[in-house]
Amino acid sequence: MKDINKTCLFISNGFNSSHIFLKGDPVERFFSSPLSLSRKRVLTRKKDKQEAWCSFSSLLEMVQIKEFRIVTPVTMEEYEIGISYTVMKMEQQNTNSQEGVEIVENRLFEDELLGKGQFTSKIYHLQSKIPSWLKTFAPPNALIVIEESWCAYPKSKTVIKCPFFNKCTLTIETVNIADNGSSENVHGLNKEQLAIRQVEYLDISSISKDYWSRIIGANNIDLTNFKSQKTGRGPLQNGWKDSCKPMVTTYKLVTMEAPIWGLGERLEDLLISGERALFLACHRLCFAWIDEWFGMTMDQITEMEREKNLMLQKTLKKPPTVLTNGKPEVKVISNGKPEAKRKDMQQEQGLASILA
Repeated sequence: MKDINKTCLFISNGFNSSHIFLKGDPVERFFSSPLSLSRKRVLTRKKDKQEAWCSFSSLLEMVQIKEFRIVTPVTMEEYEIGISYTVMKMEQQNTNSQEGVEIVENRLFEDELLGKGQFTSKIYHLQSKIPSWLKTFAPPNALIVIEESWCAYPKSKTVIKCPFFNKCTLTIETVNIADNGSSENVHGLNKEQLAIRQVEYLDISSISKDYWSRIIGANNIDLTNFKSQKTGRGPLQNGWKDSCKPMVTTYKLVTMEAPIWGLGERLEDLLISGERALFLACHRLCFAWIDEWFGMTMDQITEMEREKNLMLQKTLKKPPTVLTNGKPEVKVISNGKPEAKRKDMQQEQGLASILA
């Protein structure tokens, strides 16, 4: 090469590798590249020096951090009731005898960070919603998602894992504030985290047409023409956030790590885009259903949740599941014998060991 002071950026992208030669400081190039940081290595070529991999271990350990901000035209008290009602109704609508939401645990908790609240553990059976590209190598039931959530309104923390890809972890930290989405760093991130954080504002009056938005199916609601009969709020037309009162902003910090060579970046994009679509759909429906839940109390919501959990257990005709070391296992029945295991268990374990 003519330029003796160049940087070779080695990019692991899918199962193919390519080399791109760039001028300038390697750290600067590393940060400026749009590709995922977790799969990059930088090699510096200099005159009279042997090629050597530069040590960017701290950079390689970085994960994707994205903050979504969603404004809803409700009060803080109304939001707690409305979002709880909406989640319940969405779970009911998306649960049938074959797939849906399974409630594993539901109890009170208390810790120093969040205080007192409600802990829930759920398993989402989403076989029919698995993307086609994932079906090419994964068994049909690969998209079984375990969700553990600690809710102490107005704050909460949720950890989502998929046992099939046991190295992948998605964490959602939520803070609700009565503002218009202009508060910065509500999650108390440090300088390094703020440097890689991406912020996206989600407008509930908008409609998305990506894969997950079509799967979740909340695009048939037009909030630009909707007006609440009970509250008189709406329609949400252009610039509605500039003059709307009341309003609550939900700040959702999504941290995603999928350290799987050749597949991790695509899994990260898949799961983050799925959460984005879910956030948008849930808040769109929360406002669209305001006349259904407006005026209810949290005691009524708690009773509805209890009834809903019983209904989901009856609707989802699957053997009860328990979590052992974070992995779902079929619960032992009364005669002491375990339920029959899935036919594709060996295939699932074999491929999972390769990806681990």
